[in-house]
Amino acid sequence: MTDAVTTEHPARLRYAYLGPAGTFTEAALLQVADPASADFIPQVDVVSAIEAVRAGSADLAVVAIESTVEGGVTATLDALAVGDSLVLLREMLVPVSFTLAGPPGSRLADVRRISAHPHAWVQCRRWLAATLPSVVHVPATSNTAPAALIAERAAQHGGDAEGAAPLGFDAALVPPSAVRTYGLEALAEGIEDNANAVTRFVLVGRPGPIPERTGADKTTLMVHLSSDRAGALLEMLEQFATRGVNLSRIESRPIGDSLGRYSFSIDADGHVDDERVAAALMGLHRVCPQVRFLGSYPRVDGLPADVRPGTFDEDFLAARTWVQGLRGGRPPSSD
Repeated sequence: MTDAVTTEHPARLRYAYLGPAGTFTEAALLQVADPASADFIPQVDVVSAIEAVRAGSADLAVVAIESTVEGGVTATLDALAVGDSLVLLREMLVPVSFTLAGPPGSRLADVRRISAHPHAWVQCRRWLAATLPSVVHVPATSNTAPAALIAERAAQHGGDAEGAAPLGFDAALVPPSAVRTYGLEALAEGIEDNANAVTRFVLVGRPGPIPERTGADKTTLMVHLSSDRAGALLEMLEQFATRGVNLSRIESRPIGDSLGRYSFSIDADGHVDDERVAAALMGLHRVCPQVRFLGSYPRVDGLPADVRPGTFDEDFLAARTWVQGLRGGRPPSSD
C-alpha cells in the first residue's frame, strides 16, 4: 500500500469489489488489503464498484481492467472515462482457471444449462463446444454469483433440493476456490482454453498524491482525437513516438455522442515524473481536445521502461538548458 493511500483515507479502509466472495477480483483485493483490518464491500458489477468510490461509500475499488484472453474490460474503461476523475494507484495480476461445478450430487451427464459470467464463458468455449455442445449459457453477474445461489438454495432447504424452486441452471463456471467456499460438487476442473490466462486488476481511488516513480512504472490515459480526419490518430501517436514513450496497450472506445467518434484508452511505459512522459502529455494537451490522466503507478512485473538514447531525463534537461541559453543571448551551439 502506498503512503499516498494510507494518508489520504481513514485507518480502516473500505474496498469495493466485484462480489460475492471467492471471485478473481477478491483474489486481487487480497493482494493489497487484509480483511482483518479493512472492510470488503461486494458489488454486483465493476461499474458499481467504481461509482462507490465516486459516491464516497467506498475509499477504494479493485476492478478488472485487462485480460490476456479478451483484452480490455470495456465496462471498466468506459466507467473511468466519464464522471468525476479517479486515478489508478497500483495493479495486480491474477491467474485465471475455471471449474465446472454444481450442487452436491450433480453429474456432468445431467448438465444442460450452465450459469457463467460472460468473460468466463468465452474463456472456456472450446472445452464447452467439445464436451457439452448443446449446453445453454445462463449469464451471471460475476464468477461466483451462481455459486452463491446454489449455496443459498441448499441452506434454505437443508441440503435437500427436492421441492425447491429451480435455479434455472444445472452447473456453473466458477474459480476453483469457489468449490470449497460454497460447498459445490466439482464436475470438471481446469477447463479454461488458455492455461496461461491472466487478468490484470487495478486499485482505483480519488485523485491525490501520485505513487512515487520507481523506474518501472505505467501511466494510463484516456485521449480523444481532435477530429475524425485522416492523420488525427497519427498526430496523437506522434506525441509518444517523438519522445520515446512506448505504449503497452491502446484500445479504441466510442465516445458515444455520434458515430465515428472514438477515444483511446492507453497504457504508456513510464511515470508522469519522467521528462519524456511529461513532454508527451504536454504534446497531447496541445493537439487533443480531451486528455484524462488516470494515474502513474508501479508496474506489477517490475520491468523498467526501455529508454532510447536522447530521451533520458538528462537529455530533456540539457536541451531545455540549451534553449534557455539561447534566450539569454548565449551563442547558438549544440553543446
